Amino acid sequence: MALALLFPGQGSQVVGMGRDVCERSAAARAVFDEADRALGEPLSRRCFDGPDDQLTLTENTQPALVATSTALLAALTERLGRPLVVSCAAGHSLGEYGALVAAGALSLADAVTLVRVRGRAMQQAVPPGAGAMAAVMGLSPADVERACADAAEGDVVSPANFNGGQIVIAGAADAVARASRLATERGAKVIPLKVSAPFHSALMRPAAEAVRGALGAITVRPLAFPVVSNVDALPNSDPTRVPDLLVRQIDGAVRWEETMKRLVDLGVTLALEVGPGKVLAGLARRITPSIRVLSLGDLAAIEAAAALV
Repeated sequence: MALALLFPGQGSQVVGMGRDVCERSAAARAVFDEADRALGEPLSRRCFDGPDDQLTLTENTQPALVATSTALLAALTERLGRPLVVSCAAGHSLGEYGALVAAGALSLADAVTLVRVRGRAMQQAVPPGAGAMAAVMGLSPADVERACADAAEGDVVSPANFNGGQIVIAGAADAVARASRLATERGAKVIPLKVSAPFHSALMRPAAEAVRGALGAITVRPLAFPVVSNVDALPNSDPTRVPDLLVRQIDGAVRWEETMKRLVDLGVTLALEVGPGKVLAGLARRITPSIRVLSLGDLAAIEAAAALV
């Protein structure tokens, strides 16, 4: 039985995440303590107590999710009393950092520091209201790309997430509106997303450069198992490639459908969604029903997973 670890991205956060494992697991508490020390502030308190408007600030959400996912995995390992035997890992957007921590490529302290820079830079890359994102359903990837090209008119608009049956587009607000109208005329259902910036589009290039600079001070260590990258949906075990893949991820599309199909090719039959919520389990049911996904979001889920792995 080949096991994969999946790490959710921004949008899965919820006030209270990680509280029960922190209360019951010394390993989980140690993770949150390390994250708090690395950032010089009580990040754990934002995870456990909010308020929601503070937790959902991009610069807080990103390190909070990385810390929570790492704590949940630590609690499971503590419960098992042995290391997990993992074939590979993947993370959706921000989740790739959690996957790299799990693989040993990044320390938790480095990861939360990096994503604090990442979150701030992504938020600052585009003025409020200048960018937008929308979910497009009912068109093929090629048809969505065509709608974006036809609607661009010199502005940025492009696919940002290929999620299997749902493709998210991002870019300049006017261009996203034009592409949304074209997609609707061509038979799609389009839902505008409530986001603070046009993530994973060319408008994020300033953020990519900020992260490139921050990565220059980070040591990437050997990976214990491969991590399937967002930008090319290929497993990577080379630590020297990690910085470039993380930079390219910021203004490149998240190829999640290809990523999940890659896990099938790698022989994965069971995956743990290590983080709050069940978004990735839902996507897996659509994309790769042959992979059973257990969502590892709280103490009860850890107990259930411990019986299987």
